[in-house]
Amino acid sequence: MAETKDNIVMFPFMAQGHIIPFLALALELEKKIGYTITFVNIPQNIKKIQPLIPTSSAIRLLEIPFDPSAHGLPTSFETTESLPPLLMLRLFLTSPSLQPAFRKLISDLVHQHRQPPLCIISDMFFGWSVKVAHEFGAFHAIFNVGGGSGMSLFHSLWLNLPHKKAKSEEFPIPGFPEGHSIHVKQLPDHIYYVVAGDPWCSFLKQMFQDWLETDGMLFNTIEEMDHIGLEYFRKQIGCPVWPIGPILSSLGSKARAGEEAQSTLDHCMKWLDSKPEKSVLYVAFGSQLQPSPSQTIELAMALEASGRNFVWVIRPPKNSATNTGHRNGWLPRGFEQRIHGRGLLLEWAPQLEILSHKSTGAFLSHSGWNSVVEALTNGLPVLALPMMGDQHFIAKMLEEETGVCIGLACGSSEAKYKDIVEKIEVMMSGTCKGKDMKTKACKIRDLLGIAKKDEKNFKGASAIAMDDFLTAVFDKSTPSIAPPTKPQISQ
Repeated sequence: MAETKDNIVMFPFMAQGHIIPFLALALELEKKIGYTITFVNIPQNIKKIQPLIPTSSAIRLLEIPFDPSAHGLPTSFETTESLPPLLMLRLFLTSPSLQPAFRKLISDLVHQHRQPPLCIISDMFFGWSVKVAHEFGAFHAIFNVGGGSGMSLFHSLWLNLPHKKAKSEEFPIPGFPEGHSIHVKQLPDHIYYVVAGDPWCSFLKQMFQDWLETDGMLFNTIEEMDHIGLEYFRKQIGCPVWPIGPILSSLGSKARAGEEAQSTLDHCMKWLDSKPEKSVLYVAFGSQLQPSPSQTIELAMALEASGRNFVWVIRPPKNSATNTGHRNGWLPRGFEQRIHGRGLLLEWAPQLEILSHKSTGAFLSHSGWNSVVEALTNGLPVLALPMMGDQHFIAKMLEEETGVCIGLACGSSEAKYKDIVEKIEVMMSGTCKGKDMKTKACKIRDLLGIAKKDEKNFKGASAIAMDDFLTAVFDKSTPSIAPPTKPQISQ
């Protein structure tokens, strides 16, 4: 009976870029181990997740109570993509209020199954969930949907705020190997101007402290591409770290498109089929934010001046006074007529299908980790225009360490159209630098492909990491990687 099966509970943060990788991992785990998967989220999202689960899956969806209005959020709230930045920050700060409801949810599951969950896999922003897991005797793991390098920079810089104490504009990164540094110009404004002890810093410091109690961390990456970041967490958090990527899924984007998904896919594939191989630049900035109105204008001017074929997933710019959905309000006059035939403008696009099409040659992106993994899985280099979170640090890693990226802007500055045109030309033309980036991107593509192999006579690195994680879950007393003594975050 399903009630007697071991149960894995999964609880992602209320953001599209977190829910979808969690769901993709849930489907992988269900297929691999065959146990009960309980997927937890607020009622507003459970209704949207239900249609995404294949009919062959037995994943159980469970609602956790959450009243947005009690926290000053709109009653229509579902995920962070529906919130402006200030309300998004409020959601992060109030998320620990879910702890009592989550404790009751786990208690009810223990009653129902007559045993604690085998494992609780929580989002990085729900670090407090480790206390609930250990209270009921369950193994706890954090699934970080980002990569190791970007998130390690995020962790180090927010934890230490080294730029506040640095005596020069370029300074070493705390916890990183010697020789790793960052310039103040590479810091986004929300870090550069932060005040130590403000609500956001306090939230993150408590979150990082909670991480120290987890039994392990999962990352959507591979060891070969992200070794420095993964080693950082092994040392700083002092627990096993398992790179189990790439975790890929098109479920979220198709859900957003609704009934129009198939017709848009058909139209897009027909358009791409008409273009030469590697001639199309794909431009998209994820579900959360869009460039500012002024940056959108600069980008449009650059795409027009480049003369290159492109597909642009374009939605109202952030902070736009003209948020009507009519592109004429926030694009140069006559832009759509002038780029007709070589530019395809869409409000939604089948991203995985576009990135895997032979006509696509590069990806101009916000450098969110999900999008980066999708690009590199298809051997595509990245033009990075980061906006929030760990995106600036992902772009830094991809450009400086991996060599598959060109950054369009530094820190929170905006990119000017002439610079964008020059960098598009480097990326899309046959220059030595462009060819080198494409070669490196293809090498990473091959590594990502190998990592997921799980054949009788071959085990890729990520497949081994997944097995090691499950071994640690099933045998809590003998984790596959003996953790060192837990460090402490100073108060």
